[in-house]
Amino acid sequence: MRLVRAAFDEIYALLAQMVSSLFRHGLPLTDKIAARTALTNFVLHIHPVRVRRSWIRMSYTLCLGGLSFFLFIVLTVTGLYLMFYYVPSTGHAFQDMRDLQFVITFGGVVRNMHRWAAHLMVITVWLHMARVFLTGSYKKPREFNWAIGTTLLLITLLLSFTGYLLPWDQLSIWAVTVGTNMARYAPIAGPFTRYLLLGGTVVGDNALLRFYVLHVVGLPLFGFLLMVVHFWRVRKDGFSGGL
Repeated sequence: MRLVRAAFDEIYALLAQMVSSLFRHGLPLTDKIAARTALTNFVLHIHPVRVRRSWIRMSYTLCLGGLSFFLFIVLTVTGLYLMFYYVPSTGHAFQDMRDLQFVITFGGVVRNMHRWAAHLMVITVWLHMARVFLTGSYKKPREFNWAIGTTLLLITLLLSFTGYLLPWDQLSIWAVTVGTNMARYAPIAGPFTRYLLLGGTVVGDNALLRFYVLHVVGLPLFGFLLMVVHFWRVRKDGFSGGL
């Protein structure tokens, strides 16, 4: 009995330590505790301390940055689901997509959510960049964040391009063939870039595997890191005030 009680005491102490590490200041019942909680909380601290009401009105921002991030989360969740049923090889890819569409429970719904979220993310990121440009929000001191946003736009387009090949149907194969042939004519590094993307001279197994790795690991991870920097710079520079 004593051993059981001692074991429960140890478990309780461990849980209490974990809870105290997560909620270090208790309930914000006083101004001091509330200020300390805000300073040590990532969700609360990432937002600017003070902004003008006109800068965050819907008619000014159109919430395009938030929509783009929301669509990225949707793409991540639906993409993880699709990865359970997809094999990146020329012998399985097309049939796996057919199974997702017609056999697997909710496979067609999740695939269409992923597809339409990808299209919408390209649109919202373009519109977000256009809004920032037209309102002069790229000017000092936000030049660095404008460069980060431009890189995120490029990553969004590359995510769309690499994901286009994964269904492995005639439309995707020939679209990537045309796209990589266009890249071949870039100055100096064009042929090398095409060979690096395809892993050879034709769109085959190597190309499908490389596009898959870029689509599900390389580009999303790099994009997420840039998003963290992007949000941090918004926190440091403040919201844009327009022209």
